Amino acid sequence: MTNSSNKYILMVMTAALLSACSVTKKYERPAALKTDQLYRDQVSADSATIADMPWQSVFKDEKLNALIRKGLDNNLNLKNAIENIVQAQASLRQSKLAYYPTLQLDANATHNKQSEAGLNFPAGININTLTTTYKLGLSTSWEADIWGKLSSSKRAALATYLATDAAKQAVQTQLIADIANNYFLLLAYDKQLVITQKTLESRIKNVATIKDLKEGAIVTGAAVVQSEANQHAAEVLIPDLKQRIRETENTINILLGQSPGPIERGALEDQSVPENLSLGLPSQLLQNRPDVRQAEFNFRTAFEMTNMAKTYFYPSLTLTASGGFSNLELKDFFANSIFYSIIGGLTQPIFNQGLNKMRLTTAQSQQLQAYNNFQQSLLTAGQEVSDALYAYQMAVEKQDSREKQIEALEKAVDFTQQLLEYSSATNYTDVLTSQQNLLAAQLSGINDNLQKLQAVVDLYRALGGGWK
Repeated sequence: MTNSSNKYILMVMTAALLSACSVTKKYERPAALKTDQLYRDQVSADSATIADMPWQSVFKDEKLNALIRKGLDNNLNLKNAIENIVQAQASLRQSKLAYYPTLQLDANATHNKQSEAGLNFPAGININTLTTTYKLGLSTSWEADIWGKLSSSKRAALATYLATDAAKQAVQTQLIADIANNYFLLLAYDKQLVITQKTLESRIKNVATIKDLKEGAIVTGAAVVQSEANQHAAEVLIPDLKQRIRETENTINILLGQSPGPIERGALEDQSVPENLSLGLPSQLLQNRPDVRQAEFNFRTAFEMTNMAKTYFYPSLTLTASGGFSNLELKDFFANSIFYSIIGGLTQPIFNQGLNKMRLTTAQSQQLQAYNNFQQSLLTAGQEVSDALYAYQMAVEKQDSREKQIEALEKAVDFTQQLLEYSSATNYTDVLTSQQNLLAAQLSGINDNLQKLQAVVDLYRALGGGWK
């Protein structure tokens, strides 16, 4: 073994030893990150959470579940999120190959033309000679990962890949929630349309009754006009409800990745929600909320980019080798034409116009921004859980009172109509007021039920359910 070879081996061994002295740091979740008290007025030591339930168990309506399955198969935003994962996978594979040396094949023929002035020729006369050199060789280059630059690059690529996977999961959970919320909204509009149509039928009959009472001199013409206006007030609600139904159907179709059309659906009164809306621990959002996980992976990427920026302040070791055949004649190409070279280079940055400092300062600033985004995503998740749970609680709280209100107003409508028809103890204004209040209460009761259903959907998404 030659002294030259020994030197190269010594350089490689030195690089391997120096790699143990990496200047990069190992990622750890920031200790300053706070997860306690994320849920307002909620304290729990139970780790059970509805986020662990599959969406097929949360929603009992098979028609809704069929729509969700179609959305998961066809939604265009979800397909784009999957393509982002494909691109991140390609970057990750490339980062893993950075540990290996490059290898290149070089084959060429070079024609050289040289002009010489002959000694025995008149002045100004030149003789041109032409030579051809044939060359076939391999070259390779390898950079030793002394300070952990390549390792940090690979970890950054991995974190980016995991972030895109979490982003896809976030799109999926939002998609499920959007389909469910619009489905329940559609059922609510259906129910409101049915009630409004029944109310219209009743008011049409009421107009006929008031006209008969006018003929009997029990009411005046003003009551007839008021009853007709009350009928038309119900009529104008129907086109608006039909428009909302059509627009909501179109919205669902967009979520399903298909052209506008009718949506097969059930009835609002047949819907049910899980009885136990367990929240689990706030710290579980770090594992269950896809957007929170995405924010942490983005922070990890920025952390590794800071690691990489630090390595540029230290020397890099590169080994380059080349070898092959070179000859002036093809017939003797492989005879006595071997060449090779081995070069080891150690590069220490001294002055490069502040590029390394700029790179490190920028990376550190971006890392801080990523941490702020991480913390913000966690706070937002806690807010969404708190809002959704409170919305559910308020909907339930209104339910009993709303039922009693509707029951009382139904009696009020019956009483005032009977008093109007059989005595003079009341006037049509009382009948009109009770009828209008009843319809408003019935429509509000449907909205209360819708609020409860949508609050469960929002709570399920806010806790991170739907992607597992």
